Amino acid sequence: MDQRVKSPRTVSLLSYWTVRYFIILCLGFVVIAIAAIYWARDTTMDSRIRTAGLLGQEVADRVTTSSGQINVPPNLDAIIQNRLRFFNIDEGTCLIITDHTGKLMFSRPAITEKQMYNKLSDDLTTARDANFMAINTPIDNSSNKQIGQVSILQSKKSLTYSPNELMFIFILLAVLILSGWLTLYLLSRKLSRPLGGVAEAAQQICAGNYDVKLNIHTREKEIQELVSSFEEMAQRLKHLEEWRALSLAGVTHELKTPVTSIKGLMMAVRDDVVSGEEAREFVDIALKESGRLERMVSDLLDYNALTAGSVEVRRDRLDLRLLIREVAYQWQLTHEINELNIELNLPEEPMYTMGDSLRIQQIIVNLLNNGLQASDQSQPIHFSITMYAEDGMLHVEVSDNGSGVTPEDQSHIFERFYRGEKKKRNVRGLGLGLTYSQLLARAQGGDLSLRRSSPAGSTFALQLPR
Repeated sequence: MDQRVKSPRTVSLLSYWTVRYFIILCLGFVVIAIAAIYWARDTTMDSRIRTAGLLGQEVADRVTTSSGQINVPPNLDAIIQNRLRFFNIDEGTCLIITDHTGKLMFSRPAITEKQMYNKLSDDLTTARDANFMAINTPIDNSSNKQIGQVSILQSKKSLTYSPNELMFIFILLAVLILSGWLTLYLLSRKLSRPLGGVAEAAQQICAGNYDVKLNIHTREKEIQELVSSFEEMAQRLKHLEEWRALSLAGVTHELKTPVTSIKGLMMAVRDDVVSGEEAREFVDIALKESGRLERMVSDLLDYNALTAGSVEVRRDRLDLRLLIREVAYQWQLTHEINELNIELNLPEEPMYTMGDSLRIQQIIVNLLNNGLQASDQSQPIHFSITMYAEDGMLHVEVSDNGSGVTPEDQSHIFERFYRGEKKKRNVRGLGLGLTYSQLLARAQGGDLSLRRSSPAGSTFALQLPR
């Protein structure tokens, strides 16, 4: 049964951030609102109780005469109404004045004594209804003797909640939530636009179109660096793709040429187009061409193996001076060429390095072979190998008296598959020798570089850790 894994549903960055931020913002402000409401309730209750106490004290002062009796002035109702409006006290508040015997002297709104005892307890200190609260203020005469009491009955709801304050809290929270969401929305939108452009350009690159222009200009340093880096990456990918196509064509051509030559030579021998000494000469040429083909395939395999990390590089303690002397001697024996001279300028004392003797030999041999290919057969071939220690590194300079590397080729000679125009005409190969040698040197903690080059010869420098 074919079970396909469903890819998760994706949403835009703008929607993802703004929706989640809005939810988090609302939850956070709901908690703040609940805390603010409880705080406002306690604060409002304390403030309104104090205000009711002040009102009760003022009424007590107004109804007390100089003789120490209770006398309700005729305009008391109007005064209380003004005070209720001034102190922003609920108009439904009930104010009751009683004497020391509990007799009703005044009430606003007007109620009977029976109704008064329905509202207040028998001792006139608390409200009978649990939804109301009684704020009592004693009426004292000049001798500080209580001659009566002012009781103000207010609903607990009016004491704890103020419509204006609640409205202010809700409006404030709504403004904060909307401003926070709007801020993130605008920032997310500003961020998502360049990211969307980069994503669209990446899709074009996946489709094989490397000519992408984002045309995105922002003041944010990181986003602008991202856009610039992406455009630069697209151009480099374009150049690499062009270079890959050219390199593949060049490698194919270099491998095809000896195969075609070998095929033509062997067919000529098979079909008796040539015979005798000439046939043997054709076979010798075919063998040389097969040897070149073998070396090119070997270079390609070695390079691929090293770049894939499947080539082991040993770390042995080596006397580099003795190794170079041995490599130069063996190479000179295998190249029986008249007037070939290798000059060794090596220190007398041992110079040790941690490396792989086989890989170091490959590097030195490759440099000598390159120098031999660049030599002028009309003059004696001369090599100079100089070794010295400097700054914790061992330096091995291999110099030749060949034709040198042209200035326009010097910055490219270590690039894979690169071969200068002169070398393309004179020597067959894949252009991997120097690239492979440099990778081997770096794998051992060193490096390989072109020290100098001119029509009089070239000098390559191998550095290895001492």
